[in-house]
Amino acid sequence: MFAALCGNALSAVTTKSDQTSTHLPDRILVLGATGTIGRATTAALVRRGYDVTCVVRPSFDPKDACTDLTGAAIMHADVTDPASLRNAVLAASPFDALVSCLASRNGAPQDAWAIDHQATVQAIKVAKAAGVKHFVLLSAICVQKPRLAFQHAKLAAEQALVASGLTYSIVRPTAYFKSLAGQISRVQQGKPYLLFGDGVLTACTPISDRDLGEYLASCLSNPALKNRILPIGGPGPALTPRTQGEHLFSLLGCPAKFKHVPVGMMRGIAGMLNAASRVAPSLSAKAEFARIGLYYATESMLAIDPDTGRYDRDATPSTGQDTLFDYYSAVINGEATVERGDHSVF
Repeated sequence: MFAALCGNALSAVTTKSDQTSTHLPDRILVLGATGTIGRATTAALVRRGYDVTCVVRPSFDPKDACTDLTGAAIMHADVTDPASLRNAVLAASPFDALVSCLASRNGAPQDAWAIDHQATVQAIKVAKAAGVKHFVLLSAICVQKPRLAFQHAKLAAEQALVASGLTYSIVRPTAYFKSLAGQISRVQQGKPYLLFGDGVLTACTPISDRDLGEYLASCLSNPALKNRILPIGGPGPALTPRTQGEHLFSLLGCPAKFKHVPVGMMRGIAGMLNAASRVAPSLSAKAEFARIGLYYATESMLAIDPDTGRYDRDATPSTGQDTLFDYYSAVINGEATVERGDHSVF
């Protein structure tokens, strides 16, 4: 049922965006295609009739069911090696646009600067040299208030793209379904739902991979989405962690049971690890993970109203029709899986 609803909704989105298109680039190169958002974006591009080529790592196995890229051509290259990427791209026919869904695996500083910044900037340079006209970059809404290594890395990559002279679309999604589904199994085991503070300190308008993939694809055909920084969330009201937990218990048919984690304790842990990492650099990654946890416990994933300086649901554009609670139901019923991987730190 969830899949059917998604299919109907996204057919409508595709039709609407195609009606506004003035030019449809024929050949699209996709980076980061094996991640959940990359796969959804590739599928959206294929559905729209583009000639799609995905750059994948040399070890990629096309038989892996979790990385289905049906309808797209496969090109092997190492995105961290500019020569490898340049040779692969320049050896192929010219591409009209490049869509980058590259993202560091866990937010650790070294990985963030290698992927979110260096690999992305290299891709921008290679794309420009190869005659690509339009570059669509998947970023994150949290770069509007940067405190973490991966946020600074993404923001620097955004700035490099704007300065490149290429037509750009910088997409800053709010929160992902998979990032908010980590406690489903915990609650199913009878454990309490963990809340930071009172559970209403933050809020978000999460967006599904499918809806985000459609939005990224629409950047190629909709002139209103070009040369812009685009915050985007899913449909519906802003959801606090407490609301998410209450609805999860309701779906499971059991009474709500919460455990509150004091924000002050998280600040203390992050502070101690930060101080310790100055003496023992080997602790720097752990210190950054603590800062990441603290950030997501205290900052909303919404656009900031420039007039008030506050997070604002009304200032956060939305797209699609998939809801987080539809996704929760699909996971509980075995119709969807939670692919979190290294992002479980979030």
